[in-house]
Amino acid sequence: MPRATWNGAVLAESDKCEVVEGNYYFPSDSIDSQYFSSSDTHTTCPWKGMASYYNIEVNGQVNKDAAWYYPQPKDAAKNIEGYVAFWRGVKVEA
Repeated sequence: MPRATWNGAVLAESDKCEVVEGNYYFPSDSIDSQYFSSSDTHTTCPWKGMASYYNIEVNGQVNKDAAWYYPQPKDAAKNIEGYVAFWRGVKVEA
């Protein structure tokens, strides 16, 4: 089962992930929300739409913008609406 970890904490775990462009997108109900806080960062993907980001904090350490999601993706990416993906040192094992 895919699992995302950082700094010794399990951030998300689910067997209902979607894989897009090599990234595992976890359903929002599979993330451990105690580690996530909203970020003001936004980026745009030509085919997925506008992404929003989360900062991750574990044991007093902050990993800025280490998770992203598409709250209102374009039609081509509707399968990842509300799903969360990771980078910046977050380890995802499948």
